[in-house]
Amino acid sequence: MSQFYPSAPFLLFAFVASITPGPTNILILANSQHYGVKATLPALFGACVAASAIVLVSGAGAGELLRQYPLVRQVMSLAGMLWLSWMSWQLFSAPAANLSTQAHTRFTARAAAALQMINPKTWMMALAVVSLFAPVGEHAMREIMLMTLWFLLISTACLMCWAWLGKAINRLFRTTVAMVRFQRLMALCLFISAWAGMFG
Repeated sequence: MSQFYPSAPFLLFAFVASITPGPTNILILANSQHYGVKATLPALFGACVAASAIVLVSGAGAGELLRQYPLVRQVMSLAGMLWLSWMSWQLFSAPAANLSTQAHTRFTARAAAALQMINPKTWMMALAVVSLFAPVGEHAMREIMLMTLWFLLISTACLMCWAWLGKAINRLFRTTVAMVRFQRLMALCLFISAWAGMFG
């Protein structure tokens, strides 16, 4: 019976895929900035569990549908782009973060999971993981499940860093004007990432 010990390249791939700025990271940061780390945990876990589930499903073969049917990928891209554009406007038009008020739409666990499911880049990342690092052989599916678990642990740790950064933002930007400017910068980053994902 073989055991799966993650290789250094796989761990590095999972780290880079999870830590680099993207729509989910930005929304986790913004949610933590407004509501705190504890209130952001459901969205954080929702995103990580969904992304890891996509790795598992791709390992089982379902992810190949996106390669075979480009139209499905295009529809998913359009839906994700429109949704993220709306969320970026919500963040752009929100008042300065105030932990005692419902300043803008919360990034919920359901929304975080749904964002992963309709994001073709998450599926392409999962397919890359499976294509590059998934073992073959008698116990391949069991080892893919272990690989999925490692990806879940790494992505959770990376998004926690973004959540803590969101909490630190409130200490760095002490004036209302500075806070609003930061939030609008994050909104523009989210908007750009949404459209870059559509046409990238």
